[in-house]
Amino acid sequence: MKAVAVLVVVVLAVVQLAMVARGAVTCGQVDANLAPCVPFLTQGGEPGAACCSGVKTLNGLAKSTDERRTTCNCAKAAANRYPNLKDDAAQSLPSKCGVTLNVPISRTINCDTIS
Repeated sequence: MKAVAVLVVVVLAVVQLAMVARGAVTCGQVDANLAPCVPFLTQGGEPGAACCSGVKTLNGLAKSTDERRTTCNCAKAAANRYPNLKDDAAQSLPSKCGVTLNVPISRTINCDTIS
């Protein structure tokens, strides 16, 4: 009987971990969703449909404060990989895509201030 109880606890723990891992935002997700935006962010013009789709996806992923801070730090790291990133393009990206992004795309933001 004790073995069954232990097995149930272990299964519940594994299920909980899987649910947490599934909901966590990763830098890989942030990078993948922002990758189509690199031409706009470095050259200007208008963001493409794939870029705006990625921005909308990112907005949906970052729901909690921790997720927004993780997304912010990942976006900041990604932005810093592109020395020719245009800050004005990064600032205007959400509005050009029709999104109120809850995480700014910036090389200099302190992500700990995101709530």
